Amino acid sequence: MSVDSIGLSANLLKAVKACGYKNLTPIQQIAIPVIRTGVDVLASAQTGTGKTAAFTLPILDSLANKVRPNADGFDTTTTIKALILTPTRELAAQVEKNVKAYSEFLPLRSGVIFGGVNMPPQTKMLKSGVDVLVATPGRLIEHLEQRNLDLSQVQFLVLDEADRMLDMGFSEAINRIVGEARWRKQTMLFSATLEGAGVIRFAKEVSVSYTHLTLPTSDLV
Repeated sequence: MSVDSIGLSANLLKAVKACGYKNLTPIQQIAIPVIRTGVDVLASAQTGTGKTAAFTLPILDSLANKVRPNADGFDTTTTIKALILTPTRELAAQVEKNVKAYSEFLPLRSGVIFGGVNMPPQTKMLKSGVDVLVATPGRLIEHLEQRNLDLSQVQFLVLDEADRMLDMGFSEAINRIVGEARWRKQTMLFSATLEGAGVIRFAKEVSVSYTHLTLPTSDLV
């Protein structure tokens, strides 16, 4: 299925093509139409299947359609509208790099925060306003405790590699973050594996009702 066939806005499609995308991967074909309906999603997808674009593209498309640009061309509001949690700083940096590439021609700002680096530059970025924030749970909690950000306006919450975050002991931090973003409209959990009861149980805790997406066996890598 071609990227032209899913109805992306012109500027988003322009950026996606500039990234070299021509056809959708199986998880993108399955997830994007479902995410666009606004339902909560639990998706099983390995790293390398194109899952980042699967959840990022519909989020960016939705946000861009609601923007009220200021004189600089960005949204007049400075609140975080989409929050993407990842287990590691490396994944956080990669996801935000993709978000920035996809939103190159959109009036949206993105940023990333993770531990192991000084907080002041991150605080300055957060205070200046971002529409899409990618974060690791631990560093996000630190900024919450210092009141450097507000999650009350988050519309989209994504837990990327949810199984790894649970394995790494982030469940308490994630539960607090989920509570801070309780007015969100949509929650998405992406996990490499759904083995055991951990991820399924957690999905039921953060979502009243969700749609479970899995790749056909022939498409798994």
